[in-house]
Amino acid sequence: MKRKTVIYVVLFFAGMCHACRAQSVPTGMETAAQQFIASLDAPLRQQACFPWEDEERYNWHFVPKQRKGLPLKDMTAAQREKAYLLLKACMSGSGYQKARAIVANEEILRALEGRGPEDSYRDPGKYYFTVFGEPAAGKPWGWRMEGHHLSLNFSAVDSSLVAGTPAFMGANPAIVPDGPAKGRQVLKEESALGFQLLHSLNKAQLQQALVMDKAPADIITGNARKAWLPEPPGLPFPQLNPEQQLLLKRLLAVYVDRYTSLMADILWKEITAAGLDNLHFAWAGAQQWGGGHYYRIQGPTFIIEYDNTQNNANHVHTTFRDLKNDFGEDMLKQHYEQAHR
Repeated sequence: MKRKTVIYVVLFFAGMCHACRAQSVPTGMETAAQQFIASLDAPLRQQACFPWEDEERYNWHFVPKQRKGLPLKDMTAAQREKAYLLLKACMSGSGYQKARAIVANEEILRALEGRGPEDSYRDPGKYYFTVFGEPAAGKPWGWRMEGHHLSLNFSAVDSSLVAGTPAFMGANPAIVPDGPAKGRQVLKEESALGFQLLHSLNKAQLQQALVMDKAPADIITGNARKAWLPEPPGLPFPQLNPEQQLLLKRLLAVYVDRYTSLMADILWKEITAAGLDNLHFAWAGAQQWGGGHYYRIQGPTFIIEYDNTQNNANHVHTTFRDLKNDFGEDMLKQHYEQAHR
């Protein structure tokens, strides 16, 4: 069940400081990673595990391609269960279900594209689990689940979860047009609330929110190691009325609440500490479903992008980037500085 808005308000005005970011990793996360690794034989362990310092940790994508790591298709049923327990330890219930649904979408896409059942291009087994470093107290470590339309990256240090970004979730088809799963929409909230906020704007607000007549072909930050965009365009938070401000918070919550409540609370505190008045909402492209459209929510600490332009605007990409702490770099820098004093 989703947390109520009143809880968000309490979090917004709770005591907030940057030092609050590092929170104890739920023992389930570390244990789940250890149990996943222990379930693998030596060749599979070599395939799944990389040193923490390996540049592969930053090699993230969201297209169908060969990847490093251990794919689901090469795991036994027991190993897949342990891999998914690791995912479950890092995500909320809704975030976990969306990730699983994105994997399952490969079968739907395979059928819609008329590919045979043995086709390997659209394959739900080609989602890879990769562990970086040793999941143990006192050491930095992390892990990634990645495949077509999904990239989830987690970083921890000193038994503390310090980052869950960069994060990408996508859906093709965004709405399944026919077949047994007709009408299925994995990222429905991301789309519906975006339009709801857009359609609530008056003429003057809309003029400021619309930054381009045509939506960009994809999310602008792409798979860059470090996300950056110019000063946020669009409509500032203070120029929204109270009901619209609540809508923007609800839309933001869809992305933040993909994580566990602990990690989501950390992110809420950082967003609020940086100032809600510094949030901007920008829109580009069509103002109704069916035409290519894009929106961005940007604040001092993060960028959220949503793009739906491909496949006749029925193919959604979403990304959540931490402007300082993708891959845990900000907190890891602090950790190393403190360790060498």
